[in-house]
Amino acid sequence: MELMTNALTLPALTASDSLEQFTRAIKAYPVLSAEEEYSLALKFKKENDLEAARKLILSHLRLVASIARGYTGYGLPQADLIQEGNIGLMKAVKRFDPERGVRLVSFAMHWIKAEIHEYIVRNWRMVKIATTKAQRKLFFNLRSMKSGINTMHPDEVARIAKELNVKPEEVLEMESRLNGHEISLEANIDDEGEDHYSPIAYLQDDGLTPPDAIEMRQVEHRETTGLASALQHLDERSRRVVQARWLQEQGGKTLHELANEFGVSAERIRQIEQKAMQKMKVLLLKSR
Repeated sequence: MELMTNALTLPALTASDSLEQFTRAIKAYPVLSAEEEYSLALKFKKENDLEAARKLILSHLRLVASIARGYTGYGLPQADLIQEGNIGLMKAVKRFDPERGVRLVSFAMHWIKAEIHEYIVRNWRMVKIATTKAQRKLFFNLRSMKSGINTMHPDEVARIAKELNVKPEEVLEMESRLNGHEISLEANIDDEGEDHYSPIAYLQDDGLTPPDAIEMRQVEHRETTGLASALQHLDERSRRVVQARWLQEQGGKTLHELANEFGVSAERIRQIEQKAMQKMKVLLLKSR
């Protein structure tokens, strides 16, 4: 990973940069077709072609910026969120297998979000206590699961606690901390003369332009529709294995975990997964 990072030259983004300028810069890199992506990924996997890896990364930088924008509410520098997301993207490219029949955009989302989550947990003072997987899941999902901005009703607390596998008291505590977390719009006086990045600097609307939003929706629709259709052609057990291994937002299950679930060996789960992925690849190629 370190060799790959050092060998690639990517657009730099620092706190002093204009996010609008950076956004314009990454839009200059074209979105790859399925055939181009497959060819480049195969070159990198088979020949360790770093130029091919660089093209794959550059074509997905706008995806990183889009995901990073979803985490601005935590009061951390947007530039840092994007840089951490870029690290996740590079990890995804390194592990991406084009022969599995899944597009890089779908595979990379988990790695990008994982790196951003880790950065937030390390740097946002309120979440130093979020050390378990369940607590982190609660921290990152509570806002979207609440039905409104008011204090939650006990039934709602119970529902969220059950869905996220945490105690109701933990839900209430996290809600209290989220509501009580205040962020100064301006930089602290102590920061004068030093590099800083206060929330006031990124309150402008950095949303996608209408053409880019349409393009992103079209790409996501094609990928989602094709993947959903391919999954429906699998038997129930094969579909469960693929979804548990590759399509979970918070990381996939291991072969041994699924082996315990189905009461078979890990090798048998690997065979089921391999056969299912081959079938999906054929179906996805036919749908293009």
